[in-house]
Amino acid sequence: MRSHASGRALPGHARSVPPDDLASRPVPILTDEQVDHYRDHGWVAPIDVLTADEAAALHRALVDAERAFPDDLHAGHRNNAHLVLPFLADLATHDVILDCAASLVDRPTSLLNSVLFIKEPDSDAFVSWHQDSTYMGLDSSDMVTAWVALTASTSASGCVAMVSGSQRDGIHPHVDHYGGDNILTRGQQVAVDVSAAVDIQLGPGQMSLHHPHLVHGSRPNRTDQRRVGVAFQCYVGADVRPNRGKHHVLALGGRPVDPAFTTVPAPDGPCTAASRAVRAAANAALSDVLYDGAAVRRSY
Repeated sequence: MRSHASGRALPGHARSVPPDDLASRPVPILTDEQVDHYRDHGWVAPIDVLTADEAAALHRALVDAERAFPDDLHAGHRNNAHLVLPFLADLATHDVILDCAASLVDRPTSLLNSVLFIKEPDSDAFVSWHQDSTYMGLDSSDMVTAWVALTASTSASGCVAMVSGSQRDGIHPHVDHYGGDNILTRGQQVAVDVSAAVDIQLGPGQMSLHHPHLVHGSRPNRTDQRRVGVAFQCYVGADVRPNRGKHHVLALGGRPVDPAFTTVPAPDGPCTAASRAVRAAANAALSDVLYDGAAVRRSY
């Protein structure tokens, strides 16, 4: 399996923009070469979103939240944490992420879901080869997932591996395995040739972007450090509509969202009663969509 080294952009970092210019900068900020790489390979990385110090601060905030709200953020309850943690909602709507998404998706209007992907030191947790859009219940692939590293994500720590070009082959049949160490909801797995897989190594504060049809997965963390990332899954284009179930979405920048989606507010504080209720409704709807036709359901 090939490795894509952190800090060595392929095919180049997004253009550097001083913070004071964020409000006035033109869109897009991805280079033409990066956009072409995404279209050809189904992914682009690494892209600098936060400084290493900012990422470390967010990781500390997450650890503090896990300690303060263990029932809300334990290993079996990591979907849509951006609906109860304001700092994750702020990250989800970070200018760099939204501008990059706008380079790849037609007028992104909302964020569908998020997942905290946490691998403890020397753990057996893994993610089987799969495609995000398999069970999403949407009528289009005009969306993109942003995977943001809060700690170093390396080959040794079980970084995401992506099968370059696999997004061009459409949706493959998936088989549900429900393995205890498999982080995925159904333990779903697709049987494809993964010889073109690339390890997407990221430094703290960097992100990768990938297409919803791209086959990807990750191995266990064999280091003595925690590996923490958050997947914002997905930023949805303006013309995408549900074709199954209900979908609770976070609107982006006040942009109008089609009424086929249920728009939810950003959290009013960390794990407040109101934000917990919003998240519970969103996760219940998400569970119905993801487990449609499944033999087993995990609890959210």
